[in-house]
Amino acid sequence: MKISAESLRHRIAAARGEIPSELVLKGGQVVNLFSGNIRKGDVAISDGVIVGQGLNYHGEKEVDASNRWIVPGLIDGHLHVESTMLSPSHLAAALLVHGTTSIVADPHEIANVMGLDGIRYMLEESANIPFDIFFMAPSCVPATHLETSGATLAASDLKELLKEPRILGLAEMMNFPGVLMGDPQVLEKIVLFQDRVLDGHAPLVGGYDLQAYLSAGMGSDHESSLRREAFEKMENGMMLMIREGTSAKNMDELLPVVTEKNAHRFCFVSDDLHAEDIEARGHLDYILRRAMRSGLDPVTAVRLASWNPADYFGLRRRGAVAPGYRADLVVLNDLYEFEVASVYKDGREVVRDGRLTWSGPDPYPASFERPAPLAIAPLTADNFRILHPGKKARIIELVPGQIITRKCVESVPSADGFVKTDPEKDLIKLAVVERHKKTGHIGLSLIRGFGLQKGAIASSVAHDSHNVIVVGVTDEDMCVAVEAVRDMGGGLVVVQGGEILATVPLEIAGLMSTQPVQALVPRLRAAKRAAARIGCPLDDPFMALSFLALPVIPELKLTDKGLVDVNRFEIVPLFVSG
Repeated sequence: MKISAESLRHRIAAARGEIPSELVLKGGQVVNLFSGNIRKGDVAISDGVIVGQGLNYHGEKEVDASNRWIVPGLIDGHLHVESTMLSPSHLAAALLVHGTTSIVADPHEIANVMGLDGIRYMLEESANIPFDIFFMAPSCVPATHLETSGATLAASDLKELLKEPRILGLAEMMNFPGVLMGDPQVLEKIVLFQDRVLDGHAPLVGGYDLQAYLSAGMGSDHESSLRREAFEKMENGMMLMIREGTSAKNMDELLPVVTEKNAHRFCFVSDDLHAEDIEARGHLDYILRRAMRSGLDPVTAVRLASWNPADYFGLRRRGAVAPGYRADLVVLNDLYEFEVASVYKDGREVVRDGRLTWSGPDPYPASFERPAPLAIAPLTADNFRILHPGKKARIIELVPGQIITRKCVESVPSADGFVKTDPEKDLIKLAVVERHKKTGHIGLSLIRGFGLQKGAIASSVAHDSHNVIVVGVTDEDMCVAVEAVRDMGGGLVVVQGGEILATVPLEIAGLMSTQPVQALVPRLRAAKRAAARIGCPLDDPFMALSFLALPVIPELKLTDKGLVDVNRFEIVPLFVSG
């Protein structure tokens, strides 16, 4: 935020009480993240900046904040906008009412579909709104060589992002095997961003491999799922991001690692969060409520969702209630319940009495151009048949509440020489259909944990290459579901007996809706109810489905090129030899 000498003189005079500030929040309980104290006082604001805190400030406008708490606007240090299925500006509108004023996003989802054009869209669509969306340059497009992506971004492509002021560094380096093996293309990207923040992604990596990964400059990790894993990473200097998203929930396991001595090395993030969860439970405010109920000191809890991520990402003068800091503030009715009364962005009130005062982004007009069908080669139900060689098969098993999976090897039923699904034993098919280049690639596997008794569920949200992923009991329903996703240009589909039970169009790259959260959520809920009707017991089947194509999260995943043993980082046959 550039400031002239005249504006600076005005700011100083207001801070000294010589002239009224533009706005003063009077008599609130101010949460000081530096001392750890909570004291009654005024917060004076001019030019979108906090000019002072203390007693007896006067303003051109004064707001009574007595019996309320004043905290900094919340900052999510790792969130994928695309996973909310909302456009950036619609997401901003949805998060402001929960006290979030800034996020750091990794746009690798849309980059894997559209390349640099997708990143430019995210930058342009999030500009000029009362909400800060910073970005990290995607490090893994494609995520691996084990899948077909819609784009490839080499270091030479990422170089032009260095000039973008809202690009803070290199996003999560998911290809940790590439780092450890010294892959030249991976190292070239790290070198390009060596003077900026380098985010990590290292599930279950420890020992010498962790030391090697950190020696390359990685500064954070949001993939820790075990207490000892989190402690080792924190102790070796990483900013440990405690994730509580829709599918991956790690707070209960990791929060006990946070102590008074090491709390500055942790922050809260949501990573992948569905719009429905934002509407139903909130965002970082929900995480703070849970953390405080678990015994975390409220000042420390707020610090993990504001000052700590601001400090890690080098967001100067943000994340605290102090003179000279950006006037991104949240006024709370209740600190422990983090009940939001009002929110100020750059000193401007954008939420009052828990309701958005910003008019929000303009909705897309009814004439919004219908997206073209996805580039999928012609399909028939036969494309989903699996020959049975009479051997044991590798089966993907879901792990409740996690995005990791387990590998199981066992005999599977057959009929007429082909694999037969067995819904009674929760054994059904999983397929990934390439949708970017009409290659005709289809990966086929078996999965346990979805509980489907009939029908099929399909989605064009399949991390990170976002080919179409489908799980189903019959080949015919799987084919119908994929074709429905294809024809509407991307989205979510539930099918039973050849009938389409529910659809959620995702017109923007097959990842995001053009609609605000209030319009999107009812359709998502209808799709989830349809999935429940065909037997799926999961709280969010589409989120669980989306991670089954991510070949950087152990143990067994599926891409359009085949079944991936993530620990070996290679394609393996569905059936075991011998």
